[in-house]
Amino acid sequence: MDAVLRAEGLTKEFKGFVAVNKVDLAVERGSIHALIGPNGAGKTTCFNLLTKFLQPTRGTITYDGRDITKMAPADIARLGMVRSFQISAVFPDLSVLQNVRVALQRKRGDSFDFWRSERGLSRYDDEAREHIDAVGLSSFTDTRAGELSYGRKRALEIATTLALDPEMLLLDEPMAGMGQEDVERTSALIKRIAANRTILMVEHNLKVVADLSDKITVLARGEILAEGDYATVSKSPDVIDAYIGAGHD
Repeated sequence: MDAVLRAEGLTKEFKGFVAVNKVDLAVERGSIHALIGPNGAGKTTCFNLLTKFLQPTRGTITYDGRDITKMAPADIARLGMVRSFQISAVFPDLSVLQNVRVALQRKRGDSFDFWRSERGLSRYDDEAREHIDAVGLSSFTDTRAGELSYGRKRALEIATTLALDPEMLLLDEPMAGMGQEDVERTSALIKRIAANRTILMVEHNLKVVADLSDKITVLARGEILAEGDYATVSKSPDVIDAYIGAGHD
């Protein structure tokens, strides 16, 4: 297996409480890998460890064969591993085009010179429009981000993430707070952008997980409870007891 992201013995303790305990995880290149579990399972802590927003107590993390255990999030992003957040992070007073343009400026190392003329910044427009089209927001190019629906704000966030040209995309509950129409639209978007990228996502919506994921890791009490495709993990008695529960569809 060609694992682009790998954790070995990943452990995080908070003043004696073990939130993540000796987790071994391998995310295969080109796959959609879901990290799920009940509340308090440690999945958010694990996700923050993998993306380096938390430093592990013990264990190692490698990305594309390189040890990133002690690296900062910004340095990891420059290697091609970029995360989104559970709460949409866009500039509400900027247009959709301007939001993506900011991301393109950052990727190319330019300063955020908002005071430049539109003509001076227009060199980013063609590429920005390509990313906007990729997430289905072409008809909202000149719309203020703050006026978008929640689901479309998440699509814009993905467009700004794609502007950084990541090899691997880490999504923190991409469907959180969405209605069914936005869930379906975002699921289709994730499937489309996964054609040439690796995706690791934390997600509560089990239908989305079942539809999208090549592999699922189930956490409970900070440890891996089960791993495999949805058909495999959904039939595990341990998973049913710890996560799915009696009477779950």
